[in-house]
Amino acid sequence: MKILLLEDELMLQSSICEYLETLGHICFPFTDGLNAKKSLELQEYDLMIFDINVPSLNGLELFDYIKKRDCHTPVIFISALIDIESITQAFTLGAADYIKKPFHLKELGLRVQKISKDVEDKTRHHILLSKNYHYSKDENKLFFNNQVQILTKKQSDIIQCLCLNIGTIIDFDILREYVWDASLVTDATIRTEISRLRKVLKEEFIQNHKGIGYKIDRYISKI
Repeated sequence: MKILLLEDELMLQSSICEYLETLGHICFPFTDGLNAKKSLELQEYDLMIFDINVPSLNGLELFDYIKKRDCHTPVIFISALIDIESITQAFTLGAADYIKKPFHLKELGLRVQKISKDVEDKTRHHILLSKNYHYSKDENKLFFNNQVQILTKKQSDIIQCLCLNIGTIIDFDILREYVWDASLVTDATIRTEISRLRKVLKEEFIQNHKGIGYKIDRYISKI
């Protein structure tokens, strides 16, 4: 996983990065909240680990900032603060975990590996298509705000074909075979059916590659 680490104790920061990298993760360390915030505005991370008492912008303030911008990346807090108010605030904001300092690196590694597995399982079975749409591979259904969307058989087949080939341009021949059982339908007929589908959707996520076909990419939420 790609992990952002906000920790101003340099020796601890270095130790955590080295350990997480032995587990196969990539660690991006920061010592103050503002620089971490700037990085979050430029790129995506799979997990964030925040200390609370750091310069410029503390960990809780940074977490509050990203939550208000609809970012759902899991956050683990590591802190010497043991007062119930800080712990409560962290979990109220939606923290995935809270580890009190001092801690053993293996303990942090176990928490990180658990989240890594959860993220992997979720990615495997649920594909985020836009801010509010996701597709369930297990159920072969499209959801908007966790509500199943009612589509025609052909519309469902189109979504399924594109989602099972996420990130790949699907040409007209593949759509013809998958959705129309290789019937002799024209490219114009396929374009018309996809146009109808796009009009039904409340958010746009089907990309048209003119003269080639169509594609859906995984959606990555922006802060």
